[in-house]
Amino acid sequence: MSDEPVVEPDPEARIRLASLILRLRELGLSDRKVLGAIETVPREAFVPYVYREDAYLDRALPIECGQTISAPSVVAMMTAALELEPRHHVLEIGTGSGYQAAILARLSRRVTTLERYRTLLELAQTRWDLLGITNIAGIVADGSKGWQTQAPFDRILVTAAAAVAPAKLVAQLVDGGILVAPVGPVDAVQRLTLFRKEGTRVDTRDLGAVRFVPLIEGIARNL
Repeated sequence: MSDEPVVEPDPEARIRLASLILRLRELGLSDRKVLGAIETVPREAFVPYVYREDAYLDRALPIECGQTISAPSVVAMMTAALELEPRHHVLEIGTGSGYQAAILARLSRRVTTLERYRTLLELAQTRWDLLGITNIAGIVADGSKGWQTQAPFDRILVTAAAAVAPAKLVAQLVDGGILVAPVGPVDAVQRLTLFRKEGTRVDTRDLGAVRFVPLIEGIARNL
């Protein structure tokens, strides 16, 4: 459980959120469903207490276990690229703060999210519970292997950088499914890549430059 103090609703949060939505629109991120989800999921609930006032700035912020919560523009871009439908079952690799999963849960039937850090998953579950989000299943697991037990998935979102195209994860998509992942070296800029599975063929599309923490195999022993 988190030792953070309970935070009363910030009367200025709606103003900061409105500014963020305007910023996202200026960047060309205009998907109404995605923006609606961002408006209804309070990002300040997913960042450490010391960063609450920065929650609606368009930048990544540090979270527990040396990880980060992605900038809202990156969350919006990745979510829009998935082309989510209400019936979809989504696999997320890398729960982190739980914010991205909460956005996905607003737009899909079910989200299964894998996290190698038990501490992060427990904190995320507490946040989902407080917000009444019930269609997320969080699992401590090695995300690099995906989750064959429930495959195939309609959509897969990877929130950590893979050095090469994640073939094992692409294989867990339904025919016509979409996977979005940052691909490239962990110590440099990566390319956010969309993989669309069409029968035995996989089409790819470059969505732009990003920076993510690396996708690490295994489960963390001490956290």
